[in-house]
Amino acid sequence: MKFAYVYLCLAFIGVAQAAEPNLASYPAHPIRVIIPLAPGSGADNAVRIVTQKMSQNMGQGFIVENLPGAAGLIGADKVAKASPDGYTLGGFNDSILTMVPNVNRKLPWNPIKDFAPISLAVMVEWGLVVPSKSPYANAGELIAAARKNPGQLNYGSAGNGSPQHMAMELFDSEAGIKMTHIPYKGINQTGIGVASGEVQAAFITLASSKTLVKSNRLKLIGVTSPKRALQYPNVPTIADSGLPGFEFSAWFALVAPAGTPQPIIQKLNTELIKALKDPTVRQQLLANGLNPVGSSPEELSKKIQEQLASYAALVKKTGIGTD
Repeated sequence: MKFAYVYLCLAFIGVAQAAEPNLASYPAHPIRVIIPLAPGSGADNAVRIVTQKMSQNMGQGFIVENLPGAAGLIGADKVAKASPDGYTLGGFNDSILTMVPNVNRKLPWNPIKDFAPISLAVMVEWGLVVPSKSPYANAGELIAAARKNPGQLNYGSAGNGSPQHMAMELFDSEAGIKMTHIPYKGINQTGIGVASGEVQAAFITLASSKTLVKSNRLKLIGVTSPKRALQYPNVPTIADSGLPGFEFSAWFALVAPAGTPQPIIQKLNTELIKALKDPTVRQQLLANGLNPVGSSPEELSKKIQEQLASYAALVKKTGIGTD
């Protein structure tokens, strides 16, 4: 019996050792990255640029899959329920992790408990857009019109709890105005909605609005950063053109399902930061209004928790929500 007990213990040790991740062979097959947003979004552009370099450096493919819908809920749920083996990752914007959980309390996943942070990837530059034929030339003129016509001006977003929604609620709150929210099914539809005049304004990433602005279907009347954007030096900041002190930034990060072994998290963190330091990658990101940053998993975790609290206060103040 004693011999059998020792043999059984050794067998369990063998199983435990076999379950440990083998970093020497990871990744042994392609890694799937789920983006819960439509193609062409800032996060989509960022993940494709960065994972292409990671693929070259790691010698393994990255399969990028867009699963948009319900402000990111569908794609995020796929990541949360995926096997925690390092072969399914999430390319999430901050909306999914910090905004949507504050306006929808019936989520099938928890932003803290169900995802393992890997690293921040980029900070995303945003702009305030209106139809090309809009009479508004800057944020101050839009604010003045909204004050004269409370609730009569509409703004678009990619859905309840999306960054576009939160940005405009913050804008309305600080300006002391009220515009009517019209949610669309994605960022591309939002841009088209503004361009067609269905809505009078929207906050959209500079990357997502680039084509419509360049084709003169949208007019960019302000940027949300503290300084003017490098690619639009003639466009004023919102703080300088009607709403002093206003800033809004968003970010994109890489996460894994909770329970993913820490050595794999660290491996992915190292490779992501290495890719972000590549001069060609940096140039591609900056050209799309995406500022490479990078972080430790711990720093990302802290940022998620702090921003969850910050948006909880905004939701409480404005009374927005989906349930």
